[in-house]
Amino acid sequence: MSDDPGRPGDSTRAVHAGERAQPQSDAVTTPIYQTSTYWFRDSAELRAYQEGRIERDEYGRYGNPTWRAVERKLADLEGADDAVLFASGMCAATTTFLALLPRGGHLIVTSDCYRRTRQFCREYLVKLDVETTVIEPASVEKLEAAIRPGTSLFFTESPTNPFLRVIDVPEAARVCHERGVRVVIDGTFATPVNHRALGDGADLVLHSATKYLGGHNDLLAGAAAGGHEIIEELRKAVGILGGCTDANSAYLLLRGMKTLALRMARHNETALRVARRLEAHPRVRRVWYPGLASHPDHATARRLMRGFGGVVSFELDADLEATMRFVDRCRLPYIAPSLGGVESLIEMPVVMSYWDQPREERLRFGITDSLVRLSCGIEDGDDLVADLEHALEEAR
Repeated sequence: MSDDPGRPGDSTRAVHAGERAQPQSDAVTTPIYQTSTYWFRDSAELRAYQEGRIERDEYGRYGNPTWRAVERKLADLEGADDAVLFASGMCAATTTFLALLPRGGHLIVTSDCYRRTRQFCREYLVKLDVETTVIEPASVEKLEAAIRPGTSLFFTESPTNPFLRVIDVPEAARVCHERGVRVVIDGTFATPVNHRALGDGADLVLHSATKYLGGHNDLLAGAAAGGHEIIEELRKAVGILGGCTDANSAYLLLRGMKTLALRMARHNETALRVARRLEAHPRVRRVWYPGLASHPDHATARRLMRGFGGVVSFELDADLEATMRFVDRCRLPYIAPSLGGVESLIEMPVVMSYWDQPREERLRFGITDSLVRLSCGIEDGDDLVADLEHALEEAR
């Protein structure tokens, strides 16, 4: 069902949007256009293309019909004017920063976010004299205080990684737009099924399409959706910087997106069930999940989100070794990075992502020795809950 009576539901759009504009093909599924270049019938056609009188593709770094179908589908799901693909989610973020930030500009990001994003700001944006201010998530007051002359962007995930903080996007957009600051939301954990940030005032939504959009742990891709003007800025940057995806990955992404709404329903249902059971378990110190009343942003999540996602983070009442024993005794989830696929994945951020960092640095971002992040797949919820409870008992 759709929350707009005049708009098709999520599954209808996920299956059909963007795929009925295939050149020279009557196939139900969009083909893989495995080509690096495109030929023109004569110079007059080339001239018409250069003058913008016809729409078509020219060279593989600038466009591909398989990509275009994915972009149209995502734009429809997000309620956006347009969308653009990238080689990875990280590429989507870095290209956005490079395209939208001026030299000597100012960027605001939140402390609870993907570590590599902060690393890019710290190690690469400084070379362009871009200053980054890091604020606590979900605090509109701290966001307002951080804005100054020269601030160009506010960038945050929502929900964030790994503590699943939920941003009050309408309030953040109001504060930023009053001061001429663009709002960029990484909606990877939410997907357009659970939250459409553009409708709440964001200027741009990014995705690591590797995760829920693809949904099968078999591709790398990133995406951005927004208004025509901002997407054209990013599309131009992709052509210059070269961070484009390939036709096979686009095809897999297109296939995965068709079941997005169905998969998200299972992810949402299972994760909420897992979060409730973990919160009641005596060996679990704390659970972070926006669907729980104990989460600091539960009220915001209930107001803005239609589902709370498939990721549950929790802290055991245990030390590093005992937490590792628990993870090792889980039989269903794979020990692996990433999230959003049909298979459940489990990791300890301290070992998976922060092992090379000093303990003080880890703790500054809340990464303790007993923190676990679980990405619930689409297995039967009973089986996943039983597996976690068995592992908790065995790892004593």
